[in-house]
Amino acid sequence: MWQALSDAYARLGFDAIGDEAFAQLVLARIIEPTSKADSVRVLNEIGVASASLRTMFRALQRTQDHDYRGQIATACFSHATTHGDVSLVLYDVTTLYFEAEKEDELRKVGYSKERRVDPQIFVGLLVDRHGFPLEIGCFEGNKAETLTIIPIVKQFAERHGIADMVVVADAGMLSSSNLNDLDEAGLRFIVGSRVTKAPKDLESHFRWHGNAFTDGQIIDTITPRDQRGTAVKVSDPKVKAEPVWDPAVHAKSWRAVWAYSRKRGVRDNATLTLQENKARAVVAGEKAARTPRFVKNRNGATELDEASLARARDLVGLKGYVTNIEGELMSATEVIGSYHDLWHVEQSFRMSKTDLAARPMFHHTREAIEAHLTIVFAALAIARHLQNLTGLSIRKIVATLRPIQQITVRIAGHEHVAEDPITPAAKAILDALNINPQ
Repeated sequence: MWQALSDAYARLGFDAIGDEAFAQLVLARIIEPTSKADSVRVLNEIGVASASLRTMFRALQRTQDHDYRGQIATACFSHATTHGDVSLVLYDVTTLYFEAEKEDELRKVGYSKERRVDPQIFVGLLVDRHGFPLEIGCFEGNKAETLTIIPIVKQFAERHGIADMVVVADAGMLSSSNLNDLDEAGLRFIVGSRVTKAPKDLESHFRWHGNAFTDGQIIDTITPRDQRGTAVKVSDPKVKAEPVWDPAVHAKSWRAVWAYSRKRGVRDNATLTLQENKARAVVAGEKAARTPRFVKNRNGATELDEASLARARDLVGLKGYVTNIEGELMSATEVIGSYHDLWHVEQSFRMSKTDLAARPMFHHTREAIEAHLTIVFAALAIARHLQNLTGLSIRKIVATLRPIQQITVRIAGHEHVAEDPITPAAKAILDALNINPQ
């Protein structure tokens, strides 16, 4: 196992850092994510002569002092360009919480998808279309998600001198200023659009076809640039044909692609029915709760918001995408397909939070937290690399290889090597990695 991990570390070019203690911290995290102090125990258990604990902690300081993250990001970029391309990158953000009583300059109480009230940080991750990590950064826990994407993308573009690429992000990153900033930087983007934009974007469709859609139907149209709801005329609903987005003609609009899925429609309808039933129960006084969706107050009395419910029913099954890429360069189907690659970055986040235990439980200062995330960043790159080569999860790879060990004993002045037999599963992994056990 150590041979396989060390080989991957070197193949990715991380050995150029020249810090054995840092390398041990990275690889130990893949084997068994634990505290830095306990990493010594993990290494000793597999027969690796570890650096001293003091040296391990000094490696954290060196990580910051010598910009190991920048060196790792450069190596990751080189690997990604050699084994694929970075013309399209995917971005997402997650939170890592701390069991701390007080906030500080980095760890802040903010919006949490897990509905926690603990201090937290935001972590932004940029990956290639296959989920291989390219850039990572952390932000204050009370920072808006939409304000994290531009710093990460610009840092990546400037670090590698990139002038042309497509950035893909979900609807949470959608803001007028973000899209304008990306466009002004000469970068192309594909982001999810909120379904509340559909009535305006598809005004012509609804006028001519009502709320009828066929499974898989795609409508390529335009959407206002101003996301604050300011009235911006984008198309004429009196014209049946949808406008073809042209940046020179539609200076106040972006290209919008809307797709209908019958499967999504069934799921959306089921959700709306649950929300409607809850709203009716509240209106009828059968259930006391905070005002749910589709309930409005009028003259002190609650009533069902029939108009909002009907509008929501009209939009079930629709998913929108906003981009500044012209149709001649990328078809609507390719826009949708590129956006759906976002599951790769979500998978990388799941790996970092579960397999690599990214939550920095034992670090309190910004420098230590940043160093910890650099270790997680490097470990994630190795894990994704090994998974791509073997088709197995990093957890399965470690579980298969870890029991197989080799020891050297000296008897009567002669060295003898004792080793566990290579299992068929282990051999398959080693063959995929092109490794001959030594």
